[in-house]
Amino acid sequence: MENKKKVAVIMGSDSDLPVVKGAISKLKGFDIPVEVHVMSAHRTPEAACQFASAAKQNGFGAIIAAAGKAAHLAGVLAAHTTLPVIGIPVKSSTLDGLDALLATVQMPSGIPVATVAIDGAANAGILAAQILAVSDEALADKLARMKSDMAREVLEKDKALAAKLDD
Repeated sequence: MENKKKVAVIMGSDSDLPVVKGAISKLKGFDIPVEVHVMSAHRTPEAACQFASAAKQNGFGAIIAAAGKAAHLAGVLAAHTTLPVIGIPVKSSTLDGLDALLATVQMPSGIPVATVAIDGAANAGILAAQILAVSDEALADKLARMKSDMAREVLEKDKALAAKLDD
C-alpha cells in the first residue's frame, strides 16, 4: 500500500486551536493523515525552520500555518520548504485579524503562501486536500462528492424556500 501524504497543521500558539479545528476536521474527513504542532516564527524560529526543511522527506504533502497578529509563521515555513504552504490568518484582539491577513498574504516574490480568509480553517483543509488530490484519484473522487453534495443541498434549500414563500 502506498504511503499517503500527510498534512502538517502548525499554529503559532495553542490558543489558535479553536480556529484550526476546522482544518483538522476537514482533513480527517478526507482520511488524510494530520500532524498538529505549536511552533512560533518568533519564539521558536529554529524549530519552525527545521520542521519545514524536513517536511517533504518526512512524508508531508502540504503545510497549513495559522497565526494571528504579526502572522509570520506561514512565511517562515514557506521560506524553508518547496511544499505548498497555506496560511490561516487568525483573528486576534487587535485589528480584527486584518494585521494577520496582511502579514500572511503580502509575501515576497519567490516565497508564495496561499492564504484563506481570516479564521478560514475549513477552507485551508479543503485546499490542502485539493493539492494532494492532484496525485490521488481516490481523494479527488471524495472532493467531487463533497462539491456535488454541496450543490444538492443548495438546490434543496432553494426548493424549500420557494415552497415556503408560496404558502
